[in-house]
Order: sequence, then C-alpha cells, then structure tokens
Amino acid sequence: MVFPVPVVSFAEPFDFTEWGSLLKRYVKPHVIDNIRLNAVDYGRLKIDPGFSRLISGLEKFAPSGLKSHEEKMAFWINVYNIFAVKKVVDHHPLKSIRDVGNFFKPVWKRLAGIVGGREYTLHEVEHEILRKMGEPRIHVAIVCASVSCPDLLKEVFKAETLDVQLDAQMKMFLENPGKGMRVDAGRKRVYLSPIFDWFEEDFEPRGGVLQFLQPYVPSEEREALKSPAVRVSYLEYNWRVNELSP
Repeated sequence: MVFPVPVVSFAEPFDFTEWGSLLKRYVKPHVIDNIRLNAVDYGRLKIDPGFSRLISGLEKFAPSGLKSHEEKMAFWINVYNIFAVKKVVDHHPLKSIRDVGNFFKPVWKRLAGIVGGREYTLHEVEHEILRKMGEPRIHVAIVCASVSCPDLLKEVFKAETLDVQLDAQMKMFLENPGKGMRVDAGRKRVYLSPIFDWFEEDFEPRGGVLQFLQPYVPSEEREALKSPAVRVSYLEYNWRVNELSP
C-alpha cells in the first residue's frame, strides 16, 4: 500500500544521526541465557521522541535518490534494524519478536514500517532488497531483535565504512561461542549459528560457508575449518527478545 506522504528526493543519503544517538544511548553489553550480546533498552527507547522523529524521517525519504551500491546496502541494513526494533517497541513488552505474528502470517511478512510513502515488511527488506545485492555478510549485520541474532552494532552503517563494518561484525559474531561459532578441534566438529544453514546458498558463490568464514577466525580454528574431515552442527537458536534487563 502507498500512503499519501510528502516524499522528498534528496541528493544526499538519509541522515541516520538520530539512529546513531539512540544506539549509543540504549544498546548495552548484556548476558541472557548465558549468551553475551548487545541488548536493547526497549522500554526507554519507546518513549524517546528521537525514535519517532527517525521513523517520520524515513516515511518522507525517497530511497530512489541513493546512488552507489554501498549507499543502498548501508541504508537498507539500517532500515531493517530500525524496523525490527520498531516491531518490538510497538508491541512492548514482548517475549519474542515471533509472537507478533502467527503461522499463517509470521512477523516477517507483516507491515514493519514505511520508507518514502511505501510500506515494507522485514521479509521484503531482507529477501527482496538486501539478499539480491549479493553480499553474504549482510546476515551478520541485520538483527531480528533476538538473543541469537548477531549483535546490534552500536553505530550506524555507512557507505564509506561499510566493508570494514561488515568484516568487524563477522569477526565479532564468530568469536561468540554462545551463538556464532564454536570449534571442537579434537572431535573435528564445528558448531555454527543456524544462520549459516538457513542462508547457505548465499555463501556458495564465495566457495561455501566454511571457506568464506576462514579469513575471519584465528589460525587454529581456520585449520579446523579447512579440514576435509570436519563435521558441521548447528547451535540452538534462542528467539528470546534481546532486551536489556533492569
């Protein structure tokens, strides 16, 4: 559905300064169910007028004005994360983001927010926009407001620093044995986030998941990933909302 919202086509990228301030203010290191993560203070974020201003700004911004591949990718990564946070804020308090939807219409396919007068779902932003850009590292940058998701970066993704940010996110995620990766070299087994199973096809053009991950891990773990005898298992995915407890 298209809304009659005045849309402005800017020559400059969208200004995510407000989002950057909110991330610094309400995202903190935390531990939930023995998993370390960056958690969000949704209760305080919900009443911050800056979040409402951010959402209103996106409603009026025309993404057609974005130019480079990096500009578009950084923009839509930020939008996905904002809209996932918005889902929790709109239904707060919430045990899991998946509670917003149901079997027939999951949360991913429900209206998440508006950009440039047009409605978007999380599914559309992820699968119809970001995945089609051919960059598998997006899967450690977009955050579905859950404990086992990659950590929400405490800064805005920007075109000029995107490559460095995506590399840093991949390394940080794989360093987290509770939800990213754990290697049992003795048993020749690697335990990975289910994300690498769900989106395995996105890594195939880069040599497959295990080959893709090798540059992001220490040498000992890299050797384990290279071994033809290594077996892959997947960690349990914790869908509890990534909320900062009082």
